[in-house]
Amino acid sequence: MERALVALEGHIIDSLALPKVWDTIMDMGGNFDVEEFRVGKHKDEKSYVRLSVEASDETLLGEILTAIQQYGAAPLDHVGAQLQAVTQDGVFPGEFYSTSNQPTSVRVGERWLEVENIEMDCGIAVDGERAFCLPVDEARVGQMVVTGYLGIRVQPLERSRDREIFGFMQSQVSAEKPKKLVIREIAADMRQIRADGGSILFVGGPAVIHTGAGRYLSALIRAGYVQVLFAGNALAAHDIESSLFGTSLGISLDSGLGLEHGHEHHIRAINEIRRAGSIAAAVESGVVKSGVMFEATKAGIEIVLAGSIRDDGPLPDVITDVIVAQKRMRQAIRQRDIRLALMVGTMLHSIATGNLLPATVRTVCVDMEPSVVTKLSDRGSFQTVGIVTDVESFLRELALDLDVT
Repeated sequence: MERALVALEGHIIDSLALPKVWDTIMDMGGNFDVEEFRVGKHKDEKSYVRLSVEASDETLLGEILTAIQQYGAAPLDHVGAQLQAVTQDGVFPGEFYSTSNQPTSVRVGERWLEVENIEMDCGIAVDGERAFCLPVDEARVGQMVVTGYLGIRVQPLERSRDREIFGFMQSQVSAEKPKKLVIREIAADMRQIRADGGSILFVGGPAVIHTGAGRYLSALIRAGYVQVLFAGNALAAHDIESSLFGTSLGISLDSGLGLEHGHEHHIRAINEIRRAGSIAAAVESGVVKSGVMFEATKAGIEIVLAGSIRDDGPLPDVITDVIVAQKRMRQAIRQRDIRLALMVGTMLHSIATGNLLPATVRTVCVDMEPSVVTKLSDRGSFQTVGIVTDVESFLRELALDLDVT
């Protein structure tokens, strides 16, 4: 039998980290003995447990230790991380360590190095006194990458004991939650983030415009509650359509009725922006005088529009190479102090953004379909608070709470 000592520390009981570790060990065919157990008896007192983990062979032991790391189980052997050199551009060594989005450190020599720019599904590169997240396509020959499971420490986020909205309700999806209370908490967080000089990321789909909620998003941007905007061709195109023609997908935003030749409006709007050369040029020249893209351009916030195969046009600002778009999104996240991400009415962009965010970023996903939030959680964005509701209702209530309508 192969054996290793691991320890967990923190609020490991009420966060269910400890029973999850026990279940994982047994489900994978291993065994464990509890060698030390100290229970925190007060709100600010941590619990501690030391486990002896056993498996039939070294390979299985490694798999078990890797699996329980995500719950905060750290090996106690103080062995340094194993490093191997990249031998082919864009390819990790075979046994590379695959990251989660939770705070992670690696042991190099006698020091623990915090992994910079943590995100899920990447490798960890070590360069001197730095350890940082490395997407596989950015791996270059000669870079040293962490392999195996030794010398790695993951610190999972624990349920907040003070702010229940981003703790107890985490990853729960229901249309029956007290939405006004949830939105009030989100608004309070947004006020604090703005006051602290942090950044808020808004990820939006075309439903924001179709439902008439563009006015509320515009108000949030104008009031300084959005610093980064991720969207696709559709949100921008229909927003500009609404500015030029008063419609979205040819439907009047005032009457809710379809207009004659209204189905042409979005492509005519795209054509006008292409004529101007860019959204910013169209705003500067007075072609576009209102709307989300107008306010975002005027406010100078960072905008990343990522395209897809179904796009009409597209607008000249849309990045049609998805890998380039991903890099721009990653760069925007890393360069800003993103504290909160609001993902509203878009499944693909929400999941894509969730894959890039560290678990420390509070994340809210709003959609009519519970499956959208479920997919985010399934992909590892466990910190997501899901609100199943109409996009317009959410943004209207949020704008009212923030007093920006």
